[in-house]
Amino acid sequence: MKVSYRPKGVCSQLMQIDVEDGKLVDLEVIGGCDGNLKGISKLVKGMEIDDVINRLEGICCGRKKTSCPDQLAQALKLIRDRE
Repeated sequence: MKVSYRPKGVCSQLMQIDVEDGKLVDLEVIGGCDGNLKGISKLVKGMEIDDVINRLEGICCGRKKTSCPDQLAQALKLIRDRE
């Protein structure tokens, strides 16, 4: 399942997420801290989405109450609930 997600409260503008059989197959993030988000994308590929959620949910960016990793976790929760 391919999903486009617009994160809220962060610098990134769009997350293109591909999930199959409960695993994150591909992730592309547009906007935000390019190098960090490319690194996160490579690290989470192939992981169970619940594992990604557990690791990334609740991470803050500076004084913000969320972050790009937290927004990815929020997107994955929405995807998980659709399946």
